[in-house]
Amino acid sequence: MGAPIIVAQGLGKKFTLGAKREPYTALREVIGRKARALLSPGGKAKAGNEFWALKDLDFSINEGDRVGIIGRNGAGKSTLLKVISRIIDPTEGRAEIRGRLASLLEVGTGFHPELSGRENIFLNGSILGMSRAEITARFDEIVAFSEVERFLDTPVKRYSSGMYVRLAFAVAAHLEPEILVVDEVLAVGDAEFQRKCIGKMKEVSSGGRTVLFVSHNMAAIQNLCNTAMYLRHGKLVVQGNTPAVVAEYLRATDAGPSSDLAARMDRQGNGAVRFTDFTLGTPDGGELAAAQTGSAVVFRFDFQPGPGPVNNLHLAMGIDDVYGQRILHLSNETTGQVFARAQESTRISILVPRCPLLPGTYGFTLFSTVNGEVADYIFNAGTFHVESGDFFGTGRLPAGDQGAFTTEHSFILS
Repeated sequence: MGAPIIVAQGLGKKFTLGAKREPYTALREVIGRKARALLSPGGKAKAGNEFWALKDLDFSINEGDRVGIIGRNGAGKSTLLKVISRIIDPTEGRAEIRGRLASLLEVGTGFHPELSGRENIFLNGSILGMSRAEITARFDEIVAFSEVERFLDTPVKRYSSGMYVRLAFAVAAHLEPEILVVDEVLAVGDAEFQRKCIGKMKEVSSGGRTVLFVSHNMAAIQNLCNTAMYLRHGKLVVQGNTPAVVAEYLRATDAGPSSDLAARMDRQGNGAVRFTDFTLGTPDGGELAAAQTGSAVVFRFDFQPGPGPVNNLHLAMGIDDVYGQRILHLSNETTGQVFARAQESTRISILVPRCPLLPGTYGFTLFSTVNGEVADYIFNAGTFHVESGDFFGTGRLPAGDQGAFTTEHSFILS
C-alpha cells in the first residue's frame, strides 16, 4: 500500500442558492452592496438559501489507488473533484494533495478555444509544469491516442464534443501527472473509446500514479477501480473495496423502486388476490435501489388473499422498455411451478439469478389468476432501474445502445 497522496479532514463546501455570479464588479459597487447589507434588515443571506454540497468529509487516498467515486445525481461527486482540483475552495476543512494533478472534469476544460489542438497540448503541458522537451517526447503518443491527427492544427472551438474529450483525455493521461482526475465526461465518447480510456487509466495507476474516477457506470467502476467511495447528500457513506461499496450503493433505499400497489384503482380482476406492494431485492432478503446487469435480483410482490380459497395461483410479470415495448415475460406457468394452494401466503418472489437487462429504466405490468380466472391485473404497475454490470466477467462493458438485454452466448469458428 502506498503512502497517502490525498487527505481530507472535515471537508465541506457551501453554496448560496440564487446567488448571481458577476464576471466583473467595481470597488464602489462592492462597498455599496456591503453598506446596503448592513442597513437593510433583509440584506443578509438567509440560512434557508444555503446548500451544503459537501459536509464533514474525512478520507485518505493512497498512491497508486484507482478510486471510483459513486452516488446519485446531486450527491456531491463533481463538487468534490473540483475542490480536489483546486478549481473551487472548500468552505470548511482542508484537503492536502501531494503531487502534480491533471483533471478532466468538463468538455473543453483547460483548453483555449482559439488555439489549435497542437498548441493546446503544449499549453496544458506547461500548466502542469513540464518543459517543452518533455511535452515533445510525449507528443506523438498523445496524438495517436486521441485519433485527431487530421484536425491537429484546427482551432479546438471547431471540434465536436467527442474530439474535445479524446484530445483532453489523451493530454491529461500522457503528461505523467501523479494524480489523474476524471469526471463523467468520458460518457461523451463512444463505447470503444471508453474502454480504451479505462485501459489507459489502469496503465497509469500501474506506474504508481493515482486515479480518481467519477461515473454512473457501475461496470466501468468495477472494471477499473480497486477502491471506491460512495457519497450521498454530500456526505461519505462508505469507503472501501469496490465490490462492497457498489453493493452498498445498490442497496440504498432512499431512492428505491418500492411501489404502493394497494392504492391503485385502475385494476381489473375478481379480487381473489390483490397486489399491495412491490420491492426490488437480493436473494438474502435485502433491498435494492437498482438491479445490476449480471447480478442476482429478486422481484418481490406482496399480496392480500381474498376471502375464498387461493388455489392454482398463477402470476405473470411483463417487463417493458422505455417505449412501452414488451421485452421480457416472467411466468410461473412457463417455469412449470404450480402453486396449488396459496391461502396462507402473502408474498411471491421472482428470482432472476443473473439479470440480463442492460442499464436503463424499465416498466412492468402484473397479471394473476386464481383457478383460471383473472384475480388482479395492473397495467404499468411500476418502474425499476438497472445499473451496468460485467455480465460475462470479461471486463468488457456492455454496449448500452445495442438492445435492452444480453444473454449467455459463445462463438465457434470452424
